Amino acid sequence: MTATSIAKVHARQILDSRGRPTLEAELTLANGMTARASAPSGASTGKAEAIELRDGGEAWGGRGVTHAVANVRGAIAQAVAGMDVLDQAGIDKRMRELDGTQNWAKLGGNAVLGVSLAVARAAAAAQQQPLYARFAELSGASPTMPMPMVNILSGGLHAGRGMDVQDFLFVPINAGSYSEALEWTCRVRDSAAILCERMGLPTLLADEGGLSPGFEKPEQALELMVRAFELAGLSPGHDGAIAIDVASSSLVDGAGLYQFARQGMAMTSSEMIEMQARWIDAFPIVSIEDGLGEDDWEAWPELTRRLGRTQLLGDDLFATQPARIQRGIEAGIANAALIKVNQNGTVTGTLESIRIARAAGYATVISARSGETEDDFLADLAVGVAGGQIKIGSTRNSERQAKYNQLLRIEEAGLAWAGRSGLAPL
Repeated sequence: MTATSIAKVHARQILDSRGRPTLEAELTLANGMTARASAPSGASTGKAEAIELRDGGEAWGGRGVTHAVANVRGAIAQAVAGMDVLDQAGIDKRMRELDGTQNWAKLGGNAVLGVSLAVARAAAAAQQQPLYARFAELSGASPTMPMPMVNILSGGLHAGRGMDVQDFLFVPINAGSYSEALEWTCRVRDSAAILCERMGLPTLLADEGGLSPGFEKPEQALELMVRAFELAGLSPGHDGAIAIDVASSSLVDGAGLYQFARQGMAMTSSEMIEMQARWIDAFPIVSIEDGLGEDDWEAWPELTRRLGRTQLLGDDLFATQPARIQRGIEAGIANAALIKVNQNGTVTGTLESIRIARAAGYATVISARSGETEDDFLADLAVGVAGGQIKIGSTRNSERQAKYNQLLRIEEAGLAWAGRSGLAPL
């Protein structure tokens, strides 16, 4: 047994940003060093995602993770005991073999992810390197500061269906550094709140810290975004631009139509494409996420053909699964992939998804979830893999600020700034 061998694996149930249980894993190495990591949880989830193991029953409304905790303390701990944390791929492979399913249905994606992330953090600490340097080592990338894509207005499952479209985000495309990008973002977020107050709209926070004005039409939210840019002293389309997360999969009904309940209307795939084309023509939009549903494979090529001048980002569509990303590449679908570690389940699998996407010329956006913890690994991941873009949530709430602040610390290393170069089309 070497100094970096795993001597003990522990796990506990903690709470995420929505006050719901999630899992935290903790490793102890043979040299006495410890490292821990926690698993985030999503509200708008794709069918192809790794399965979160939940307890069911009455406690915590059925959302407890004590079974996943037991899997870490028992089967996983036994399987990885004595393995070297410098062997990230080997440890992740051992857990994959132990689980034996494609979607982590046996052990739980939350159990496996907590351990996988803790392994990466332990390896970085053992080598006395920043976590982002460890991710760079594993991915073969040159660390780069990512462009933030920041939630300003929320709807969908992030805000009790207050708006049909899930998120309207700010992208500081002309900022000269991460620090300047963050400062511009805070100005836009504050300006949006001021405008909501002037209009007599609520300024309560949604899951990711965005405002939820409850507009009936998406165009009203887009107009408010432009006004917020201007109030913040920024030029729409030059200094700042808009990203949209339609979260279309959550709108699809049993007949395959997209239900816009706030407007009392249903749309076909073709009508969805036409609507989004009008948005791009009328507003400074640089990214649309999940413009169609995760199973609407037949219509996605047309969406890509019509709107490929902007970033078309697959979230539920790809679910950070290498096979789905490869299918999209072969079909000429989208031009960017959202990367969420808990959709995949392991660091190794996540890095493989990034590798496949980038090799095909797809942009990547490293993303948090609506249910987050104070764990700041996401900042290091986005920098280390040169992800180009990062999507954390709004500039509110400590679980979001933990990542933004970690990026400020990393920036002091003098790393290159991605700016808008990371946006698709590349």
